[in-house]
Amino acid sequence: MVSRVIPVDSFDLVIFGGTGDLARRKILPGLFRRFLAGQMPDTSRIIGAARSDLDDDGYRTMIAEAIEEFGGAEKEKSEDVKAFLGRLHYVAIDAKGDGGWKELADLMRDDVVRAFYFSVAPSLFGDLAERLHSYKVAGQDARIVVEKPFGRDLDSAKALNDTLAQHFNEDQIYRIDHYLGKETVQNLMAVRFGNVLFEPLWNSHYVDHIEITVAETVSVGGRGSYYDKSGAMRDMVQNHLMQLLCLIAMEAPNEFTADAVRDEKLKVIRALQPVELHHIVRGQYEAGKDTPSYRQDVEDPRSRTESFIAMKVDIANWRWAGVPFYLRTGKMLKARTSEIAVVFKDLGHSIFPGDHARHRNILKIQLQPNEGMDLQVTIKEPGPGGMRLIDVPLDMTFADAIGEDVEDAPDAYERLIMDVIRGNQTLFMRGDEVEAAWAWTDPIIGGWEQRGDVPKTYEPGSAGPEDAMMLMHRDGRKWLELRAK
Repeated sequence: MVSRVIPVDSFDLVIFGGTGDLARRKILPGLFRRFLAGQMPDTSRIIGAARSDLDDDGYRTMIAEAIEEFGGAEKEKSEDVKAFLGRLHYVAIDAKGDGGWKELADLMRDDVVRAFYFSVAPSLFGDLAERLHSYKVAGQDARIVVEKPFGRDLDSAKALNDTLAQHFNEDQIYRIDHYLGKETVQNLMAVRFGNVLFEPLWNSHYVDHIEITVAETVSVGGRGSYYDKSGAMRDMVQNHLMQLLCLIAMEAPNEFTADAVRDEKLKVIRALQPVELHHIVRGQYEAGKDTPSYRQDVEDPRSRTESFIAMKVDIANWRWAGVPFYLRTGKMLKARTSEIAVVFKDLGHSIFPGDHARHRNILKIQLQPNEGMDLQVTIKEPGPGGMRLIDVPLDMTFADAIGEDVEDAPDAYERLIMDVIRGNQTLFMRGDEVEAAWAWTDPIIGGWEQRGDVPKTYEPGSAGPEDAMMLMHRDGRKWLELRAK
């Protein structure tokens, strides 16, 4: 099956931090793949902007190497790469000074979409926004893309939003969370709101509980200095897991538009109950046979930052009253997987003699490594010998069901950048949504910091601290097995 390519208008995309790791690993290779898909009009341009003293040719050489390493250029003809590089330009710029801004202003055109990607530290957002305005580089129709973290608490998030609001309207600001660009995350809305099968069951009458897991097998590695100031709560729960929770729990919007969808997500965040102390488990990975501990990775023998967190969350509304949401995420776990599991309630009574097993329908939504869904249903075990029941999955792996080559499918950044060019904010967070998430998160973090809590240790390659297992055992439940599909 060949994906239908939706055209976009001609654009000038300026990437601040255009020589940085994110630009080289994700943004530019992703744009190259959109170019190959015919989704970049002939007059579109990409302008890298950074401190490095480069010219156009030097920048093109750098990006050619990045495309070869991260963009699959070895599969393509050299003329394709050459044609794409012809769209690239470069301006050496000083984010905090005046250097390069006049040159950038002279490059911009009036008859195309202007978009500016802030692939830089949040501390530079205000400086960039002010200079884009003062040098008249960005007009009323310009769009800016900002990467997380969107602050580290409510006060800093408000300050960041206020800074951006001084020069840009909310409908010009695209706060990017790459999780929302994943095919399965978007398909979650299609499954929920496009099928009569699920919506009548999507409530506390039929759902026992919901699990959201984002597990990684890697350590904090080279991100240690950043990660130790954030931890799993700020780095993952406040944004990625929160967004997945919202999409699972939200009411159907009256239409599929940006503000209608984001209004419903905001209602979910505002309905989140405060999390009780005994409903939170924080962990830190120990040293393994050939791997350092978390504290060794961050070079702080007394660090109390969590590399793992599990929590039980309740939503105070009619649809989800009494249905717990169990969230967990961590580093150095036994499998790399991101999965949502909707666990339906048991049958009230079994009519089959001798059937004492606990059979449940479970809808599993796999975000990575292989995107897809499966629905666990109960059937008769084939063969003679009576009515013996077993549970089997109805599998819908996207690569098999739709005929898509997973390696060739657009990744999250590709989709989201094209949405910016189209002016579609549906999959981007709104300022009040970010602030509401921090308003719920801050008291949780403040509580353990005030108490001086020390994270529980766990072995690399495990499913996390034993206390995380007890979090569900106390409720008569257990986590689904942590394994990659």
